[in-house]
Amino acid sequence: MSFEAQWLEYDYNPFILFSSNGKVISANSEAQFLLGSASSSELYQLATTYANITFGFKTKFLDLEFGRFKFFGLTVGYENEDEIGIKLYQMPSFKLNKPKPIGELTNIYTLVDLCISTNSISSNINFIKEFDPTIPDIIINANNFIKILNKIYSCFKENDEIHTKIFYRIGEHIKFEDKKYSIFSIEVKADNLNIDEINELEFLISSSSFYIDIKKTITINIPMITS
Repeated sequence: MSFEAQWLEYDYNPFILFSSNGKVISANSEAQFLLGSASSSELYQLATTYANITFGFKTKFLDLEFGRFKFFGLTVGYENEDEIGIKLYQMPSFKLNKPKPIGELTNIYTLVDLCISTNSISSNINFIKEFDPTIPDIIINANNFIKILNKIYSCFKENDEIHTKIFYRIGEHIKFEDKKYSIFSIEVKADNLNIDEINELEFLISSSSFYIDIKKTITINIPMITS
């Protein structure tokens, strides 16, 4: 691999080259992670939508989001009818500044079940669970995690049902000390979100090492550090 090719391969911004029928011809390292959150057909559709009318390159600034990936723009280029390339520009993320989590080796299912049991007391809420059973015991600050998850459930307390999903994030990683760790997520969702509880949740998050996305759903993203 040439030096120039290595620059592209290890670029922080994902780059994908497609054939004319939407097949992925090549993708750099970051694009391979992105393909765990976005389908190749979605990205090919982006490329063809924002391509220049004639051969050449076109840059467009717009907000895009696929899982944990957030972008502020893209460039699409093609020089013939056979291939088209797209490069997406990632937004800086606060997640990159978080320290490596510390704590004890803990079973995450036990902690989640404990929080659900606590929030079920004197409540008529139906807690629905969808758990991937393959997550190993991980290093985590159990006390902080319990405080945050309990507060997340408080954000959804005005609902008849609360769904909790634990799932492995295919193709997504985070790096600490030059070592990559896979990521799994705990997603909590319901019909109604109590905005008044969000400020308290954000305060807890600011003093923790957890990576949390707050939207209509609230998701805790956790690296699988096992030793």
